[in-house]
Amino acid sequence: MPRPPRAAFAPPDLVAATDELKALCERLAREEFVTVDTEFMRERTYWPELCVVQVAGAHEVAVIDAQSPEIDLAPLGELFANQSVMKVFHAARQDIEIFVLKFGDTPRPLFDTQIAAMVAGFGEQVGYDAIVSALAGGSIDKAHRFSDWSARPLSAAQIEYAAADVTWLREVYVRLRERLERDKRLDWVAEEMADLADPAKYRPDPEAVWERLRPRSNNRRFLGMVRALAAWREREAQRVNIPRQRLLRDEGVLEIAATAPDTPEALSRARGVSRGFAEGRTGASLLAAIAEAKTLSEDALPDAPRARDGLRPSPALVSLLKVLLAAKAEDHHVAPRLVASSDEIDRLAAEDLPDVPVLHGWRREVFGNDALALKQGKVALGVQGRRITLIPAR
Repeated sequence: MPRPPRAAFAPPDLVAATDELKALCERLAREEFVTVDTEFMRERTYWPELCVVQVAGAHEVAVIDAQSPEIDLAPLGELFANQSVMKVFHAARQDIEIFVLKFGDTPRPLFDTQIAAMVAGFGEQVGYDAIVSALAGGSIDKAHRFSDWSARPLSAAQIEYAAADVTWLREVYVRLRERLERDKRLDWVAEEMADLADPAKYRPDPEAVWERLRPRSNNRRFLGMVRALAAWREREAQRVNIPRQRLLRDEGVLEIAATAPDTPEALSRARGVSRGFAEGRTGASLLAAIAEAKTLSEDALPDAPRARDGLRPSPALVSLLKVLLAAKAEDHHVAPRLVASSDEIDRLAAEDLPDVPVLHGWRREVFGNDALALKQGKVALGVQGRRITLIPAR
């Protein structure tokens, strides 16, 4: 795979018109891969406000002003749908969410160097700047990390900062691919990319967001109210385009679900709810959602969390599985968090054969099979030198 020196990159262009973007994307469509990053604002809005898209090809890098009144981003959408060009990101989830909202689908095919670095043995907490330093010998200037990217005009320093990320990302990608090909782990990354490329992951279902609040109750009537209020908050936050927590905090949702007020005065007594909120249009909409939730039949209520009696994992077994996970991750030079989450370890300890990712694909080969053998008493953990080893049980 060609690896141009950094000197091969001309100074970044600022693309602010549709015809310029179309010409750029036509050139990039002939590339094997392009690197992509975004700058956006989200502190005051529900939906991310795309400000800048930076892209790099083999010998050019460009910064696209997504807020220019003279630009239509459609050519960029066509490039992202071009199956012959790999789209390379680092820590891609928020960027992909933006493009799913903008173009209706994820960029395909795609490659996330953050995930690839965990597969390649860089650990769980390694940052982009550390990866750039380790793989490309470069450094990232963080001076404009918290710039107001919605302000115009963009400064020359901002443009240089935006361009640097995707310029270094090209070199990071080339070296990561070489390492993964050498270690025969590109198929591991491909499994992760298939999951990352699912557009459904970036379209939150308002009826499902209540589960994130983790209400500690088995009362199905209360859970039905939590579900209704969380769904109302999600839709209302989307409608007025403000962060859900700014509209109503999680603890406020749970308190209102418990008290189920039916008047503006009663609603105004809830934590984080002002009298103006309670008596206005938003409060009226919330009270209507409460009233509707009160009428739900028993069949329409969500199921309570499964009783954990008999399924509660043994803390000792959980600890043992975590030791095995750390040992196997060390042996295979892969980040433990990428192999199995804490929730998966709990389920693996509590259930005979749970349907969890760690028992599928490359994760099962690295850890899952040995974890099952340990649970079943077929192997034990031992120490050899300074390493944890598996010992066949007698």
